[in-house]
Amino acid sequence: MRLSTKSVLGLRTIALVYLFLLLVLPIAIILYRSFERGLGEFWSWITTPAAISALQLSLLIVAIVVPLNVIFGVFTALALARGTFRGKAALQAAVDLPFAVSPVVVGVALIMLWGVGGWFGGIESLGFRVIFGLPGMVLATVFVTLPFVVREVEPVLHEIGTEQEQAAATLGANGWQTFWRITLPAIRWGLTYGVVLTVARALGEYGAVLMVSSNFPGISQTLTLLVSSRNHDDYNTFGAYAAATLLMGLALVTLVVMTLLEATRRRNRDDD
Repeated sequence: MRLSTKSVLGLRTIALVYLFLLLVLPIAIILYRSFERGLGEFWSWITTPAAISALQLSLLIVAIVVPLNVIFGVFTALALARGTFRGKAALQAAVDLPFAVSPVVVGVALIMLWGVGGWFGGIESLGFRVIFGLPGMVLATVFVTLPFVVREVEPVLHEIGTEQEQAAATLGANGWQTFWRITLPAIRWGLTYGVVLTVARALGEYGAVLMVSSNFPGISQTLTLLVSSRNHDDYNTFGAYAAATLLMGLALVTLVVMTLLEATRRRNRDDD
């Protein structure tokens, strides 16, 4: 169906107004409130010990979560794309479970498993604290970011097929050599895109991490928790806007990386 010029303009106007109200206007307000007292005041609030610690903790969680999700995601994608086994449909559903379950529910489930009185709560008697410590925050973030690598790599594996892998096996390559020299280069763009999405999701996670964190400034407070704490607990709206702008800056860097990767992937595809 061919739309008239007036209809196209109307749809574009609706889309632009929608984006302006839900995206551009809130971001503009945050930026205005962050810098209304000057750059120096903004800088002082994002360089407080609590803010620096929150940034370091957020980046530390990302540094732990990304390798875990890469390992799990690639092998799970290989199992789903190449394997035929009983329970494959259940595994497919399990991978998508974080999209359907509220992060708060994830946090409650982790407390029931690893908290005092939980199924594995006895581990705290050995001096290893999961809930209200870094391990619990990592577990919560791993769960909510679980699907991204799998869902970016699996379609690529279906697209490239198995001909090159079978040829490598015929020539005497073992499983690891085939993966390292054939499969991994073929899935590198999907894997990289999945990693970037994982980073973005891990930086912005709030609900699940809130449930399993003690939320102590300088100890177990991520950037998202810092924004919430400054706004709701300390009634420091300017400090909250400054921390939110810092978090938004990290998200913007991630978005730029995603855009550049997508452009590079399309250019390479066109060259091929």
